[in-house]
Amino acid sequence: MKAHTTPISRRPIVILINVVLGISLAAIGAAAALHRQWPQPVRDWVIARLQGPATTAAPAAAHDHDHGDHGHDHDHGHVHADHTEEDSLTLSDQARRTIGLTEGEVTLRTFERTIGVPGMVVERKGRSRFTIIAPLTGFLTKIEITEGAAVSPGQPLFELRLTHEELVQLQADLLKTTAEVDVVRREIARLQGIGPEGLIPTKMILERKYEVEKLEAVLESQRQALLLHGLSNEQVEGILTSRTLLHTIAVRAPTRDALPADAPSDATLLVQELLVEQGQHVNAGDTLAILVDHETLLIEGEAFEQDLPQIVEAAKEKRPVTAVLETKAGPATRLAGLAIASVSSRVDSESRALHFYVTLPNEQVATGSGAGRFVTWRYKPGQRMQLLVPVEEWRDRIVLPPEAVAQDGLEHYVFMTHGDHVHRQPVHVEYRDPTAVVIANDGALSPGDEIAMTAAQQLQLAIKNRSGSAVDPHAGHNH
Repeated sequence: MKAHTTPISRRPIVILINVVLGISLAAIGAAAALHRQWPQPVRDWVIARLQGPATTAAPAAAHDHDHGDHGHDHDHGHVHADHTEEDSLTLSDQARRTIGLTEGEVTLRTFERTIGVPGMVVERKGRSRFTIIAPLTGFLTKIEITEGAAVSPGQPLFELRLTHEELVQLQADLLKTTAEVDVVRREIARLQGIGPEGLIPTKMILERKYEVEKLEAVLESQRQALLLHGLSNEQVEGILTSRTLLHTIAVRAPTRDALPADAPSDATLLVQELLVEQGQHVNAGDTLAILVDHETLLIEGEAFEQDLPQIVEAAKEKRPVTAVLETKAGPATRLAGLAIASVSSRVDSESRALHFYVTLPNEQVATGSGAGRFVTWRYKPGQRMQLLVPVEEWRDRIVLPPEAVAQDGLEHYVFMTHGDHVHRQPVHVEYRDPTAVVIANDGALSPGDEIAMTAAQQLQLAIKNRSGSAVDPHAGHNH
């Protein structure tokens, strides 16, 4: 009898293999989908386990930088974080010149925190402007100045031919009284010289002396009347000496005595406006010209009402103020060491601003040539400035220029330099304004470190562009 063998069914085995393959493919697909979400350390660990034990040196060793090869021993008593290729750049000399890179050494100093308020250059009321008026009625026969010219105190500005009838009559009366005084005095001298006492009654001589005193009183009143009409003592004395009427007078710039007490002895006045023409008839009191003294000006600051205590305290302690003048031609001009002259006693009811004034010494920058002397002042009324008023001191801080610190989102960086190599270093910014950045002295930087003092933002863009826009140091983080 032939034995029968029962064939083994392969169907269950095939089903089991398909199930295992399906599960494996699903796991691989899920792993691939999650690969992008894994943090870098997890991905590196998985890849290392898949590849098995490492047979070569760690890749990081290939990028180990020996700064000693560049001739720099960067050891200032502290250890910075490891430098990585992602945070480093190698710059050629041409690249440095292109971005204007300059280097400097980190130092500690005291930082004065300031509040910035807008300001405008203004004249000193009652001190900077002088109105030249016609003292008498007449015709302008000469104009000695031109608009924009510089004049000295007491310098002649106009020649005025007198036509005022009252003034002419006063001069005539003055000469008449002077002549009468002379006649009486000669009579007294004649009587006193006639002979022995008794021939001429003493009473007659006394009467003549009383008459002289009366005429001298009239003469003095006439002198004062001429002075009130605008003539000077010298002009009146000239009339009495020459015994002729004054036909023309010179209208002069204010004398040194009329200028502010703090004005220099060689003060320069500028003809800001010339309001008359030669040959023009003017009346007494008409404005002929406007002169200005811009040797010293003021900066009018407008602070917020809440800044009032700090402004008053700064003025009380005589803290020096810095003014910043923005220019399109180059960097801003900084004027340090200015003093607060005064603080307004009231707050503006409409703008709610507090006005205070800072003294601004001026300086001449150019002198023209030609028929007259022309002067140009560096600072002029109407210029806009920013006033920095110190309100607080912070000691032992790292203070850098704004160009030395780059900002990327919530992070701030400086760039340490090692020969042709720069490395990005995160730092903590305690305070920042348009003129300075205060870095915390927490070990990220130390005194003596060499860093880029300019072009930090350009260096930050270069690092981001090299790594690609898809790389985001904040990916997966919520700040």
